[in-house]
Amino acid sequence: MNQPEADRRARLGIAAGITAYSLWGVLPVYFKLLAGVSAFDIVAHRIIWSLLVLALLIGFSSGWSKLRSALAHGPTFRLLLLTATLIAANWVLYVYAINSGHILAGSLGYYLNPLANILLGRFLLSERLSRSQWGAVALAGAGVAVLAAGALGTLWISLALCFSFALYGYFRKRIAVDSVTGLAVETILLFPLALGWLALGWANGRAIFGSTAFDLGLLVGCGIVSTIPLLLFTEAARRLRYSTVGMLQFIAPTLQFLLAVGVYGEAFTIAHGIAFAAIWTALAIYISSAVRGWRAAPLAQ
Repeated sequence: MNQPEADRRARLGIAAGITAYSLWGVLPVYFKLLAGVSAFDIVAHRIIWSLLVLALLIGFSSGWSKLRSALAHGPTFRLLLLTATLIAANWVLYVYAINSGHILAGSLGYYLNPLANILLGRFLLSERLSRSQWGAVALAGAGVAVLAAGALGTLWISLALCFSFALYGYFRKRIAVDSVTGLAVETILLFPLALGWLALGWANGRAIFGSTAFDLGLLVGCGIVSTIPLLLFTEAARRLRYSTVGMLQFIAPTLQFLLAVGVYGEAFTIAHGIAFAAIWTALAIYISSAVRGWRAAPLAQ
């Protein structure tokens, strides 16, 4: 890959990552409107309606042959089965955290996640970090530690969200399929479980479509709000160093914190202020170092 193409690939990856994490940052607003629907029902609808959206995308891009190849290739299929399990678990826990009043715990999980991404990139993908980038990681880690010290009761939520999504991104980076095809295979694998869950709920008299037409519209819309940021994320993960993806991820939990405090009235403490200052300073240091190093060491792999 020549240098101009590498730079273009990196810039597109950063744009995709920033957009994905910004959308995820405001997603709690959407799921808060579905507070009366169980987390499992919401995730089942996310899977079912996402498959429809992905089918349309594949149809427009004539990607059916790539989908068949991914399903038929054993190693790819097995890795996508693993990533499907990871993303489903992450979705259920995320929706549960939002609708049970633990937005801050969910946000902490996504503050921990970038650090996990950076460490995975360094030790499993052999990505090199400069001295200033290691300093940024240490500063961000200190900020997250301040938050974690005051949230031990819900730390299990944060850790589960962190590791499920960090591993999801790591394995998706290793799979040689484009973002639409990979997400389509994951959704196909999860579809029977989602459909079976909703069918069982219907048979037991549960209001699986919510209690109003508004609820139903939001559940159908889950296909779009789930698919777009995840596609953008997988594009970013494929184009960028995984450590860089990790630093960009601080965007989402910061927006979630602001929503939790400014919109939903959760407490903003001195620890939160310290953490915000440390994390955003670290992000500025890391991105600045990455931009300076584009010519010497391209971000794209």
